[in-house]
Amino acid sequence: MKVHVDMSICLLHGQCVIAAPEVFSFDDDGGLVWVKEIGEDLRADTEAAADACPEQAIVLEG
Repeated sequence: MKVHVDMSICLLHGQCVIAAPEVFSFDDDGGLVWVKEIGEDLRADTEAAADACPEQAIVLEG
């Protein structure tokens, strides 16, 4: 599954980091970083992260 975050609408609430810390994290500057492509083992947590995003900035493909 491909993972994309629309940074033009993301407000860095961090709900994705809480829901799927294996996929989403903050860098040293406070910016969001994420794994661009994940395996099936992380699908459920990543879908939960997308659902938890207040801005619905996370786009999943596949």
